[in-house]
Amino acid sequence: MIHIFRHYVPGRLIILAALEALVLLISACVGISLHLAGSGAAIPGAGAAVPPQAVVFALGMMVIMSSMGLYQPDSRDSDPSIGVRWAAAFLLGFAVTVLASYLEPSLNPGPVVLGATLIVALAGSVLVRAAFYRWNNLGTFKSRVLVLGTGSRVMKLAEYAQRNSNHQVIGYVALQPSRHYIPLPQVLPMTPEDTLLSVVEKHAIDQIVVAVRDRRGGGFPVQQLLECRMKGVKIIGLPTFFEREYRQVLLESLNPSWMVLGDGFHQGYFGNAVKRLFDLIASGALLLLALPVMLVAALCIYLESGGPVLFRQERVGQGGRIFTLYKLRSMKNDAERDGTPQWARVNDDRSTRVGRFIRKWRIDELPQIFNVFQGEMTFVGPRPERPFFVDQLVKQIPFYALRHCAKPGITGWAQVRYQYGASIDDAIEKLQHDLYYVKNHCLFLDFMILISTVEVVLWGRGAR
Repeated sequence: MIHIFRHYVPGRLIILAALEALVLLISACVGISLHLAGSGAAIPGAGAAVPPQAVVFALGMMVIMSSMGLYQPDSRDSDPSIGVRWAAAFLLGFAVTVLASYLEPSLNPGPVVLGATLIVALAGSVLVRAAFYRWNNLGTFKSRVLVLGTGSRVMKLAEYAQRNSNHQVIGYVALQPSRHYIPLPQVLPMTPEDTLLSVVEKHAIDQIVVAVRDRRGGGFPVQQLLECRMKGVKIIGLPTFFEREYRQVLLESLNPSWMVLGDGFHQGYFGNAVKRLFDLIASGALLLLALPVMLVAALCIYLESGGPVLFRQERVGQGGRIFTLYKLRSMKNDAERDGTPQWARVNDDRSTRVGRFIRKWRIDELPQIFNVFQGEMTFVGPRPERPFFVDQLVKQIPFYALRHCAKPGITGWAQVRYQYGASIDDAIEKLQHDLYYVKNHCLFLDFMILISTVEVVLWGRGAR
């Protein structure tokens, strides 16, 4: 994992993105050279600067491919949707390029040059991804991990490690026999003659994750860990490892001292001011674009089930303050006829036909642009919850109130990384993602979430 502006990004995805960006840049330069040759203009030499049009094309294609989910950390070559997403990304990129050429005739290279550029880009991307997935399947980019500890806290790590592509857990080592058997895969036996260093050398371990709860007394192998550290093996605690590898904060291993003494939880004035400025500009522009969509949706809601078309609901915002959230009504007027708040559910039978459509495509969320414009919400942040549920969750889930340190958002890290849920267990999973965002939030992470939100909307991940 590579730490970029407080956000952890898998190194293998950076390599893939860099290789594909290079291929796209080369294909754009080939297209520009063909266009210049056809028009009789001089073709720049090998030492000439890269044309700005090529850079714009490459960056635009990278954004489109990212929004299609082609750079998700958990994406695999065996995923049947990868080919569809890849094809959709190039078709959209080609359409945007044609539209840009039509709007600016001086940049129009003609269908032959555009076709040649697309073929070069397609061929290069296919070769890059084929080689990358082969190297990844061979374990080229995976770190070999040894987990020190076999207690209950390790179960969550073992569950996540089975579907992770960034590292490979070679085994788990128990410091002492446990009276409570924890079913873990690959528990490595250690004889009295074995040391951690011998196990590390035998299995070519790159890093050791310390998942031992009690480190007092003489049972904790500090000297052996120091020997491993001096041999170049990384030593990392379970909470930090979980945050770095899975981009969420593990509640089961969380303690106040880790949050107080660690990095993160920045609340700088400059960063907040820049984010607020972005919210004002983006909300104004998006409001103009979304207003026709909201008007059509409101008309459909009214024709199907009458008024009101706008739904108002109290939510808990930053600092625990209550505000009124606006949405387009997607449920029947008597959805909570007894007055008791209820979790929204997948395929909720209280939804109207129009409601199911606008919820799938997130059109019902568009009126929250007014909340952003008023400063009650931001575009990216933890989703605001209703006071009734907050009162319950604060009592049942430790550190739940910490999510209110950040301003709530229309979209968030939990929304793009976890499916829609409506239970205490789902609230815990979402909180782990929300705490990661609160701890590491920055403009770069906001940008990544906005791109991932496009993928969620287009492919219907997490739709209610």
